[in-house]
Amino acid sequence: MSRSCLSRAEAFALEQITDWRALAPQAQVVRNQTWGNRVSYSRKVFIPLTQLCRDVCHYCTFAHTPNALARAYLTPEEVLDIARAGQAQGCKEALFTLGDQPEARYRVAREALEEMGFENTLAYLAHVAQLVLDETGLLPHLNPGLMSAEDFQKLKSVAPSMGIMLESGSERLCQKGGPHYGSPDKLPERRLQSLRLAGEAKVPMTSGILIGIGETRRERLESLWQLRELAEQYGHLQEVIVQNFRAKPGTKMAAAAEPGMDDLCWTIACARLILPPEVSIQAPPNLYQGDLTELIAAGINDWGGVSPVTPDHVNPEAPWPHLAHLAEETERAGAVLVERLTAYPRFVQNPTTWLAESVQPAVLRLSDGGGWARVGQWSPGSEQSANSDDLADISGRAPGGTAIPQLLARLQQGEALSEAEIAELFTARGEDFTRICQAADNLRQQSVGASVSFAVVRNINYTNICQYQCRFCAFSKGRAHENLRGEPYRVELDEIARRVREAWDRGATEVCMQGGIHPDFDGNTYLEICRAAKAAVPEIHVHAFSPLEVAHGAQTLGLSVGDYLRELKAAGLGSLPGTAAEILDDQVRSLLAPDKMPTDEWLAIVRQAHQLGLCTTATIMFGHIDGYQHWARHLQKIRTLQAETGGFTEFVPLPFVHMEAPMYLRGRARRGPTLRETLLMHAIARLVLHPLITNIQVSWVKLGPQWAQRCLQLGVNDLGGTLMNESISRAAGASYGQELPPAAMIELIDALGRSPRQRNTLYQTVAEADQQRALQAAELIATSHTPLRRQRPHAAAAQPESELPL
Repeated sequence: MSRSCLSRAEAFALEQITDWRALAPQAQVVRNQTWGNRVSYSRKVFIPLTQLCRDVCHYCTFAHTPNALARAYLTPEEVLDIARAGQAQGCKEALFTLGDQPEARYRVAREALEEMGFENTLAYLAHVAQLVLDETGLLPHLNPGLMSAEDFQKLKSVAPSMGIMLESGSERLCQKGGPHYGSPDKLPERRLQSLRLAGEAKVPMTSGILIGIGETRRERLESLWQLRELAEQYGHLQEVIVQNFRAKPGTKMAAAAEPGMDDLCWTIACARLILPPEVSIQAPPNLYQGDLTELIAAGINDWGGVSPVTPDHVNPEAPWPHLAHLAEETERAGAVLVERLTAYPRFVQNPTTWLAESVQPAVLRLSDGGGWARVGQWSPGSEQSANSDDLADISGRAPGGTAIPQLLARLQQGEALSEAEIAELFTARGEDFTRICQAADNLRQQSVGASVSFAVVRNINYTNICQYQCRFCAFSKGRAHENLRGEPYRVELDEIARRVREAWDRGATEVCMQGGIHPDFDGNTYLEICRAAKAAVPEIHVHAFSPLEVAHGAQTLGLSVGDYLRELKAAGLGSLPGTAAEILDDQVRSLLAPDKMPTDEWLAIVRQAHQLGLCTTATIMFGHIDGYQHWARHLQKIRTLQAETGGFTEFVPLPFVHMEAPMYLRGRARRGPTLRETLLMHAIARLVLHPLITNIQVSWVKLGPQWAQRCLQLGVNDLGGTLMNESISRAAGASYGQELPPAAMIELIDALGRSPRQRNTLYQTVAEADQQRALQAAELIATSHTPLRRQRPHAAAAQPESELPL
């Protein structure tokens, strides 16, 4: 947690600056350095679990006496009804608000808890929060008042975040005649102690101050300074709410004057200048009576929770603004509205520190690569159409006002960006998103012109049996697996040869061959596969074997990687697919595939292939447990190696297909990248890798024809291969992959007014005769393979079926 720039003396000197407009410019600078032009909100439902409270705050209409309530607590069914209504409206947060320890004051609360079988209100809160998490996936945010260290630990297991308003650090307000007189839970030291305990428990916390209840401006600054000290000590304070008092009929303060809107803006600006930059500053939009853009000008970066379903039960007289209106007002202020989760991105991206293991799956499923809320319903590999949220996320309406235009200008001047600057490009929304896509498409036009290439290719996945335990892979199989999408198999050499001949007859110039690391395979196996393909059709280009397969083959024969690559080349290998790269970051790789080769080894094998004249592709598999900084790091490593060797023919983004992936099914991965992130990856790759890699390919298997075509408008110049057979993405749950024939590819390209070009693996235009053969191809003959029980290894000695390894 970085420190705020103001000293204590400077912070308290703010009292002398009475006009918030004099503070606003510096507040905006501090805000923009951390938050940019983003103003966030959380789409929530408000669940008032109990409106009984042992405190008697003189301005509150939330708390009721038992006579005013039908029941002491909402029932679990009522709680779930509210949560499900929110789920149907796209909400991601369930905000539980309740009075402090009502059982300490009311017999009816004690009896209700006893009847339900709970020791106290917090135990019941834990129960219903768990129900909401399990039944709806909404993330509970808990505001139960004062808690002990034990309470924080217990509730952390059901909620990613919690909150307790300081309201004021002034003990004077708790004295007789003050608004907190008779409210033992509002003693400042008790509330600050709860915030300390939350920090020790590593709970992401919301706090805030309530202004206009009788405190002085000096006391407000004191309260903000106390929150700053906690934030700097523990790093757990994720947001501070600056909330203005509203006088309510029926309360002791019904006739009290409300703070003016200028007074609120002054306090917001002071909060932004005093608190650490990483702490979000929030102001509820439904309580502001002026122009909402003034709140942004004063320094806020968050609107708080906004519900399309439930009212603000604390301020029922003030309805939430419609989200469309809030977006318009945010854009009018020169900012872009971004949806967040109950926990802010820096906590979401460091889950092992801040989130209990029990809530991490729900948070992952609702987050994007930047730690913000995942919007839309689109996922890679799915036939489900993009919805209005997906489309809004890639619209060009919201203004810029960020560093991205300057970063684009530097890229266009040929300057390489840092890792952090590349990562910043992935945050683009609104006009920034449009700028990046347009810049990438302009660069595509300058680099490769208007043609769009594709290749007629047959994929041959010669075995799905693998000795590795990659946690993202739904393709690899073993005998012990029973709930698999397809049976374990291996394709025999004669079937490989038949498929190669059929591919050639159908116009293919390439066979792309990859498979699992079968424990019976050795380096001779891969050599025999190459020889079988070349014997079947000497003219076919063999594009085969990931760096992992190369390493396996070399190790089993006791050869160096370089010597083994020479043998493969002599056997007919023409180029290698740059797969098994996933993310070139060892921290991520250790979680995705802990027994796979590290980044440096992958790069070393590819480097040696290039040095021997074997070109490779370059890929990235993104959108699982990774983030924008990892994507940037990967792009930089690819660019650096290409500058050294020049051996990459193309860059291929491969968005993670989640549906059948083991780590997703276990709650350990996101649902792939969002549509915005997927489109940006293609555009940013064009910009960052220029001029070293000129071909950017889109995987129609992952995106489907519609969005593959859209990528052709933002920097992509290649549609990849027709494939004929593809099983890896389909095993993961993708709906596409069997074949996209040349005629269909040409139709997609023609629809954009671009020029289709059928190419070979090395991007040379194929002969007219080959093109005609591809257009007139017969239907594919059904493939065959040897199931696990009948297989015999290509290179190893035969074993009894009962002893065949998996």
